Amino acid sequence: MTYRFKVEALYLLGFSLDLINMFIANVAYPAMATDLGASVQQLAWVGNAYMLGLALVIPLALWLSVRWGERRLLCVSLASFTLGALLASQASTITGLIGWRFLQGLGGGLLIPVGQALAYRHCPPADRARMTARIMAVALLVPALAPTLGGFLVTAGSWRSVLLVSVPPGLAALALAATWIRAESRPSQDFSLDVAGLLLGSLGIGLLLVSLSLLTDAASRPAGVVAAVAATVVLLGYARASARARHPVLQWSLLRHASLRTAMLIYLLVPGTFIGTQLVATLRLHQLGYSAEAIGMLMVPWACASAVAIAITRHVVTRVGPRVLLTFGMLFQSAGIASLPWVGAAQPVFAAFAFVLMGLGGSLCSSTAQILAFQRLSPDEMLAGSSLWNINRQLSFCLVAAVLACVLGVLSVSLAQAAFALTLWLASTLTLLPMLLIWRLPPASLSLNEHPT
Repeated sequence: MTYRFKVEALYLLGFSLDLINMFIANVAYPAMATDLGASVQQLAWVGNAYMLGLALVIPLALWLSVRWGERRLLCVSLASFTLGALLASQASTITGLIGWRFLQGLGGGLLIPVGQALAYRHCPPADRARMTARIMAVALLVPALAPTLGGFLVTAGSWRSVLLVSVPPGLAALALAATWIRAESRPSQDFSLDVAGLLLGSLGIGLLLVSLSLLTDAASRPAGVVAAVAATVVLLGYARASARARHPVLQWSLLRHASLRTAMLIYLLVPGTFIGTQLVATLRLHQLGYSAEAIGMLMVPWACASAVAIAITRHVVTRVGPRVLLTFGMLFQSAGIASLPWVGAAQPVFAAFAFVLMGLGGSLCSSTAQILAFQRLSPDEMLAGSSLWNINRQLSFCLVAAVLACVLGVLSVSLAQAAFALTLWLASTLTLLPMLLIWRLPPASLSLNEHPT
């Protein structure tokens, strides 16, 4: 078994654990509410606390890896994640549950950037399309299967089983990290921590996530606006501090690579828009009389189409180039979203076709963007680039969803009859926005044929 295979296998296991914890808990919310006496907003923070932990610790990945080394950092991260899962499963109050989920997020936030940087560093550029296909297969299967597994565990046991399920694979990953990962050499130069940048960035991201949570509810929307303004001010302060820092917590200078900044924008506006669309579509289909089971089953054709898209990307991206695949992907997803307002009460096949288009288009874009993001980074830039990529990834999962939820809420008051259609057509338009950028960039900036030495 080669070292490259071990590194990739460990990263995929850590990635799976992260995805399981992002998607499995939703089905357990009703049981949590009954057992712990939690409100809807408190339940939302069961997921938000995990996301907040992820977002706050990812900027520390580069500094911690220099101070501790990647093997030790992975072991500490996996131990914290697994301990958080165990303690969360035993929580007796909603406050305790939220706190332990935050600890889980702090551990999980380091698994992805460190593991991803290791995997890409040890994978030759010519083989990265195939590795990305395997990563995207995990990103496809886990979100599709985790809610089903969670529903079974809640029915057969309790909501605690949903959180406890992460403990055995977490312990297995910890053992593998300790035995498989080499103690690689660390940079000898001084690498001081940008404390001001860390505090401002953490506070800004925290305020942003709080504002997104508040903005989704009409009653708390004014407070959400205040939090959003405060987040903007703090993040502007962070930008100024980061520009002056010798070693900023996030190396924004890497955005000089057109491939990385383009990939980040695509991930924000294509997979990110799908997450928001899924929320709006679920509400619309429920209004039309579709059962929860019928709505959940629409992810099956989505997953099948996504699998086809990942296979297509793997085999043709180096021949036709990222620009062509990204264009077709955006067009397919946009068409799928735009068709949702026309789905009727007894048209499950039409609804499934819309999800096929979204799965095909979204995965063409996400798998191509994943390849493109790391294509121009040197081995020394991999970890810093991975931190940027994963901060963007986490925010993508909630930012556009919050915007679309706010738009739907406002339109439901002023234009109730057309609220769902207008919101979905806005989502369709957002999906197409990156196309304006990718066709303005010089072809060489998105080429997969040149690599850093």
